[in-house]
Amino acid sequence: MTTESFTNTAAGLLPVDELVAAVDGFLAASPAARGWDVETAFDWSAADAGRLTEGQRSAVQFVTFIEDHLPGYFEVYHRSFPVDDSVELPVFIHNRELYHFTVRWALEEDTHARALAQYQVASGIAERGTLRSELGVEGHKPFDLPYDHPVQFFAYALVQEKATQMYYHQLRDVVDDPVLGAVLSRLARDEARHFSFMADVMSRYLRTQGDTVVEPIRDVIAGFRMPLADTLRGYWRWALRIADVADYDHTAAYEHLIKVIDRAVDARTDRVDELVDFIGQCRSLN
Repeated sequence: MTTESFTNTAAGLLPVDELVAAVDGFLAASPAARGWDVETAFDWSAADAGRLTEGQRSAVQFVTFIEDHLPGYFEVYHRSFPVDDSVELPVFIHNRELYHFTVRWALEEDTHARALAQYQVASGIAERGTLRSELGVEGHKPFDLPYDHPVQFFAYALVQEKATQMYYHQLRDVVDDPVLGAVLSRLARDEARHFSFMADVMSRYLRTQGDTVVEPIRDVIAGFRMPLADTLRGYWRWALRIADVADYDHTAAYEHLIKVIDRAVDARTDRVDELVDFIGQCRSLN
């Protein structure tokens, strides 16, 4: 199945009632009234990068690039789950329900990007104009996910959101600037809720479609790379550096994927067993 084919037919999509339950659950657990904004959530005047090590400053710069690529991430979902007359009505209805989540997720991720950029400027890491230009150079580069089954977008995001949440927690625990610590705590809480949504959707896929989604999920893990791994200048050298700062290893999130599978599947089939074994092997190799 090609991406074009699944975006135009209901093949492989989660039953819409299942999707609605997941979206409603996410929105009920995270009402807008509990949200936060960059302008008032932190005392930016107290931000002080002088309290950070060089490696910690580098980590902040790295995650700012990752978060700031939000337009590219959002475009992938808009292109893969279109909400226009290019798709059949049942597909539109499914995608429109997903869109309720996607726009909230995009707002929160964009807030993350703005908060990290504001921290850099307020703390003295970067000058606003220079940072804007640097983010523009990387943000101008294309982003895509090479998937041909809808479940793969949720499997990818599950791992990515959990890995990001874990890193923010670990970075928060080693930095000495309370303002940055507060920013990272906010970001981690949001990423945890995003992970929970992806885990809910994945569980519903496994319960409703069973073995048919095993191979697509396996393909995600087999070729998994964190966002911008192929486009951000110096990504791999930078990723190794930030791993030294706060024990970064995205494969640690694989354990959480295995837990999602275990909770979703009452009785494992041979194919599910093979999937879990494969994910565990990918974790142990890192």
